[in-house]
Amino acid sequence: MRISRESLRIVHTARWAAALLAVSGITSALTVETVQAGGPGGDPGREKPTIVLVHGAFADASSWNGVVQRLQQNGYTVDAPANPLRGVPQDSAYLASFLKSVKGPIVLVGHSYGGEVISQAATGNDNVKALVYINAIMPDTGESFSSLSAKFPAAPLTKALKQVPFSNGDSTTGTDVYVQPDKLHQVFAADLPTSQTNVMGATQRPIALSAFADKLTGAAWRNKPVYVLVGRQDQAINPALELFEAKRANARKTVEINSSHVSLVSHPQAVKNLIVDAAEDYMWKK
Repeated sequence: MRISRESLRIVHTARWAAALLAVSGITSALTVETVQAGGPGGDPGREKPTIVLVHGAFADASSWNGVVQRLQQNGYTVDAPANPLRGVPQDSAYLASFLKSVKGPIVLVGHSYGGEVISQAATGNDNVKALVYINAIMPDTGESFSSLSAKFPAAPLTKALKQVPFSNGDSTTGTDVYVQPDKLHQVFAADLPTSQTNVMGATQRPIALSAFADKLTGAAWRNKPVYVLVGRQDQAINPALELFEAKRANARKTVEINSSHVSLVSHPQAVKNLIVDAAEDYMWKK
């Protein structure tokens, strides 16, 4: 049977229409998926915060290198200023001044003793939108590292410290505290190779002995969102103390991993993930 040209035209038109509808449907589906991937309900979210990382005792800002690299790969602006390690009043004042130079929202992260410093430095700073504590000490107002730590059995690190007197240019004196290099691997960074911890022992930065007794005059974790990472194998701060702190601060998220005290070095991906959780919670208004 011969088919007329008009009939063929109608058939071709119908096929093109079906194809266009199919493409339109795919495009619509892709559009919906893209919107949902951007955030809850397609909300464009808030400004991406700057991540400020504060190291603790016996370390310097390079301890954050693995975390910085991963955050930068995710498009975050990152600052890791030096922590002077001279005591809570001095160090928190120094950090507070630095934070004033950062434009826009901030997610502030502290490791170990850095937890004390960020708690006081962020007090009254509305640009700090979240606090992240990594294997950290988190005293309340009126508490010190020593008084808070005394609530739990002492960590092995306390038996591996050495004190070294020092003099200042104005003739005042003080005492620095170091980790005994031959014990640093065991009590500080057991999940790192000894070749690495030997270097850490030789290059460590001491903390002033007075810092252990300094009482906080402000605790920003009382009124800012808190995120906590606990190292189950931490020999420098009792993990039970870290969990107590997280509960007391009503932490939005508490992550426990099998790490030593230096999870920022040995498990940078887990640390980065928690920081990103804090940043994204802020951006998507959680």
